[in-house]
Amino acid sequence: MRLGVQRQGVLDILKGRVLCTMFYEPSTRTSASFDAAMQRLGGRTVVISPSHSSTQKGESLQDTIRTLGCYGDAIVLRHPDESSAATAAKFSSVPIINGGNGSVEHPTQAFLDLFTIREELGTVTGLTITFTGDLRHGRTVHSLVQLLQHYNVHIQLVAPASLALPAAIRRQLVDSNQLLTESNRLTDDIVAHSDVLYCTRVQKERFQDPREYELVKDALVVDNSVLKHAKPHMVVMHPLPRNREVSEEVDFDQRAAYFRQMRYGLYCRMALLALVMAP
Repeated sequence: MRLGVQRQGVLDILKGRVLCTMFYEPSTRTSASFDAAMQRLGGRTVVISPSHSSTQKGESLQDTIRTLGCYGDAIVLRHPDESSAATAAKFSSVPIINGGNGSVEHPTQAFLDLFTIREELGTVTGLTITFTGDLRHGRTVHSLVQLLQHYNVHIQLVAPASLALPAAIRRQLVDSNQLLTESNRLTDDIVAHSDVLYCTRVQKERFQDPREYELVKDALVVDNSVLKHAKPHMVVMHPLPRNREVSEEVDFDQRAAYFRQMRYGLYCRMALLALVMAP
């Protein structure tokens, strides 16, 4: 896909195909990259905004999905309900691609994250991957941890106690002997042992009590003083958007991979769409 884009710009793999996208939660990268991926493959997109759709009139998710299935060949859906992806798959006549279901999962982000690690470091096997930030609500972390179950890796978890990884996912790491360290502080030793530092935003929108958010919003910050303890070829990743958990001064460090990560996401989503939608 990357070579195709670099050489031709637009391919014709999905010429004549239509992708419908509907995001009930804000999105820049996922929505734009799926739109761009579809167009790079020669197809077209129909973008539905919930604020201007019949959702405002009380239409159910299943009826909306049935409707979009009449117009497109696949649907990308993001929805705050944890069961939304399963509901959509149950009622859809066309393939459903999960663009994020509440704070549970974000599967396509996990694909591009894994691809990023391989591209940046050459392999996934044998690495130590450190997750920091909001591990409780971080659906990108949940999905990537699930994917990493298929690899020989060590995982370090760094989060305030109130934002710790859900117990069921943590249990998987324990059962697979992948869990190396847990901490509520990003210590020099944790950074020094990391091959990948995967940072996440503390998600204000998931907190019912604003006071709880204020207590933890800046608990973990990665800046140049943190990176001075890191390996020369470690990579810093972030699914974005970010607030203050990764300082902008880090952008100028060669180890900052989060903008390259976005470009990798275009190619991964192109490949996924081609697999799902090609004749």
